[in-house]
Amino acid sequence: MSEQHTYRVIVRGTWEGLTEEARARLLAEAADHGMASMRFTEEGSLSYEASPLKHFSMRYVVVSDAADGEEMAGALAEDRAETALRALGYGFRDLRSTVTDLDTMKINRKSRSRR
Repeated sequence: MSEQHTYRVIVRGTWEGLTEEARARLLAEAADHGMASMRFTEEGSLSYEASPLKHFSMRYVVVSDAADGEEMAGALAEDRAETALRALGYGFRDLRSTVTDLDTMKINRKSRSRR
């Protein structure tokens, strides 16, 4: 069995070709998608600012084979984002992702001797 790694992926993009209905819905729900909503989840959390309504980000937790690496985790998250945004009827472009492998991330802790 292959080793699994957990990745945190931020998918960023730009709104494009939003219908008036989609734009109105995004503006009405903007308060629910601000800084406080930024969480990494398997289903993704959408965040954006209402003014200007231009860019967005979605945060995902992706668990996949370590051998497939960060590139695959990013591709999986971008695919999830595309699927979710299309299901909501939101137009978008220029998806790009930033991936962090939580299993290889180094944590710097302050030494007790530095107190």
